[in-house]
Amino acid sequence: MKASVFLYPWDVVGDPDAPARVADLGVQQVTLASAYHSTRALTPRHPRHRVVTAEYAAVLYPPDSARWAGHEPRPYPAGDWAPGDAYGEAARALSAAGLEVHSWVILAHSSRLGAEHPATSVVNAYGDRYPWAPCIARPAVAAYLVELAAEAAVRPGARGVELESCGWYGFGHLHAHDKTAGIGLGDAARYLMSLCFCTVCREGYAGLGASPDELAAAVRRALEPVWATGGSAEAGRAAVERLLGEDLAAVTFDWRFGVARTLQETVVAAVRAEAGPGFQVLLHADPEPYRTGANVGVEPAHILGVADGVVLPCAGGAAEAMLSPFAGHGTGSSVLAANFNVVSGMGGNPAGLAEDVARARSLGATELRLYHAGLASNADLAAVADGLRNSRTGG
Repeated sequence: MKASVFLYPWDVVGDPDAPARVADLGVQQVTLASAYHSTRALTPRHPRHRVVTAEYAAVLYPPDSARWAGHEPRPYPAGDWAPGDAYGEAARALSAAGLEVHSWVILAHSSRLGAEHPATSVVNAYGDRYPWAPCIARPAVAAYLVELAAEAAVRPGARGVELESCGWYGFGHLHAHDKTAGIGLGDAARYLMSLCFCTVCREGYAGLGASPDELAAAVRRALEPVWATGGSAEAGRAAVERLLGEDLAAVTFDWRFGVARTLQETVVAAVRAEAGPGFQVLLHADPEPYRTGANVGVEPAHILGVADGVVLPCAGGAAEAMLSPFAGHGTGSSVLAANFNVVSGMGGNPAGLAEDVARARSLGATELRLYHAGLASNADLAAVADGLRNSRTGG
């Protein structure tokens, strides 16, 4: 089973030992960030630094000024955490070590975009704006994401791309000093808090026969018990329908699923047109289409007819729920990549990797993704190497 690890360019640039260290894990591929959101990351083995602070969402290569002339918004070049063509430098070093390189592109997730262009953001039923979550129904946002995907995906040396947050982002976001856990929002309540009521989405709901004001009021009413009781654990599409009512829930599903489908189709087509034949395009995904976030909700039958496959979050016993809905869809060449966290300090279980791989394979997984070789400790990496070796030998 083909395995890939995630890396940032700063894990490689300036560390001549990094490519061989990654290759020695027994993986065949690296999924290397070319467009990424703000983060603070450890680099536990780098000879020059231990902490990298990426201050805002940026591209980790020099964007083409001619390509972006007249465009607004446009991507932000990285600062001193990834100067110059950091992606290209890292990709060349990894390729020289015999590793296949695919780009890793974050799309609808950028706090700086929302701060500098407030009209691009999702607006909830209370009128609160989510600056980290661009509303993908807005034509200018969609056009920006399509162009960004094409440029950031097709970098020199890349043989494919994994598109993260290629769909709706919503309430969930690891904010600096986040203070939102006082009320336990379950799956359904989180969906209601993620519904957008910007001018474009309001027009979309109205076009489907619903009053946007009445829909927003219904969302607020449905959430009142959540605020009063301290939370709700309700989950699933049926739970959304119970909270909001079947008719109004159907309007939100119709609008949001249609917008997401259109964006995904357009982004994949743009990447393929830029790259030409043989360039693999995968989406980080969740098989429940109403879900939001880095692993965007998709309709399994639809997305496997658009992209070459999906990357699915399978850690913590989620493999069956993630993989099974894709059974019988796509083609024999469709990729179902099971993604496992292997960083112990972030809740991963590298010691259980061989067992996880066997379980994922039995459920139809065709490839493996491991998050994240740059963040993992030496002990975690040793466990990954053992797990991969044991999964190949059946030991």
